[in-house]
Amino acid sequence: MSDSKEHILETAFSLFLQKSFKEVTMNEIVNATGLSKGAFYHYFPSKEKLFFEIVDTFYFKNMMIDYGILNKNSLFEFYHDYIDQQKKVLGELKEILKNWDEGVNINYFTILFDSMNLFPGFKDKMMEVLNDELKTWTKVIESSRNKKEFSSPMTDEQIARMFIYSNNGISLRLLLEGKVGNLFPEILTLWDNFYKELKD
Repeated sequence: MSDSKEHILETAFSLFLQKSFKEVTMNEIVNATGLSKGAFYHYFPSKEKLFFEIVDTFYFKNMMIDYGILNKNSLFEFYHDYIDQQKKVLGELKEILKNWDEGVNINYFTILFDSMNLFPGFKDKMMEVLNDELKTWTKVIESSRNKKEFSSPMTDEQIARMFIYSNNGISLRLLLEGKVGNLFPEILTLWDNFYKELKD
């Protein structure tokens, strides 16, 4: 990716995190990049095309958890590795977006909903990612149960959903409260206590 194209994507992503897709104009994006209109439109002839590439880059390429590198020897090690990966991903996002404001970035989620309305097939792609996430967690939990790491009347998938849904819920709640800095300690405390309940 060229430096100019990367600069456009990062600048536009920052703007879309501040306002909705409809509110951000192409002129505003062009002016924010500091590029000429000719140079800008060489890469992105429309706002829709730019928005699509932002979502593809920052949601499906750069910001997804790589489950392949997580330790799957135990549930305990897996979810701790998962938290470490989330920290890394959020750190990379903050590095890209120098003016990241944790108090206003509920738009990180609204961008996803805008994408579902704008791009046919986006919801299916997102559901595929979410289903893969659930399958990975369930498989790790099944393996850990078979190793007698814990015992629980809950099914493997129910336990997986408890981990995933609690992460999603806490993330959204703290984002709304402007307290994303508390995210990882809160999730880890909850997960550690849930894990102890599974083991008891």
